Amino acid sequence: MKAEVIVGYRTYMELIEPVLLKGKETISTGMTQEIQRSQFAIDMAIDGKDTAIISSGDAGIYGMAGLVLEILSKRKTLDKIDLEIIPGIPALAAASALLGAPLMHDFAVISLSDLMTPWEVIQSRVKATARADFVLVIYNPKSQKRNWQLGRIRDLILKYRSKYTPVGIVRNAMREGQSIHITTLDNLDESLVDMLSIVIIGNSRTKIVGGKIVTPRGYMEKYKREGKVSNEKGNSIWNRCRAGRSGSHYGKGSAGS
Repeated sequence: MKAEVIVGYRTYMELIEPVLLKGKETISTGMTQEIQRSQFAIDMAIDGKDTAIISSGDAGIYGMAGLVLEILSKRKTLDKIDLEIIPGIPALAAASALLGAPLMHDFAVISLSDLMTPWEVIQSRVKATARADFVLVIYNPKSQKRNWQLGRIRDLILKYRSKYTPVGIVRNAMREGQSIHITTLDNLDESLVDMLSIVIIGNSRTKIVGGKIVTPRGYMEKYKREGKVSNEKGNSIWNRCRAGRSGSHYGKGSAGS
């Protein structure tokens, strides 16, 4: 890491390998101090120091990228530093991979944190998502102070979806202490959920297959209508895949679309 200064939320800073921080100036603060962290990092960058602001997942998804851009714009300093936003693996992608393929079709992402967004707005967005039959990804589902919202959301969605709708709960996705739990909407156990969790609630077509959650994209139905799906090895799709002419490579650890 070439940065001279590393700035971040204390919990995320602790996830960085110590060797990467060796010889660096580090600044870490607690929750709700995002503006102070961003301003300090911007000041360091304007002073000519290579500075990195750490976010978890992807900096542009509930991360720090937007706030940094807002502050730079307000201070009219966008042209004074060379800003690079480095993409990461968002928690929704990590959680989805661990659960199977719940996000194969249209989905919505909503945070239940009402620190920035009024609860009434959050609730109306969830209702719209449920009515439109989107798969729903929930960030910040529960905290010590906000221990009631997830139950309200579940009850709201149950007005539009079956109680058997698959639900996946992933805590510490791809980190130490990772846990994965697959259940149904009516059996959603809120005790398994905290601020380190992602909750994915399926749509009307989502199902559990072999212990994994899958939301069908529609390939099987489409090709079945066209007579291209068969259980026999002699069908055309099988032959193309066997001959390596299908246009996608399928091997250990890979997936095609």
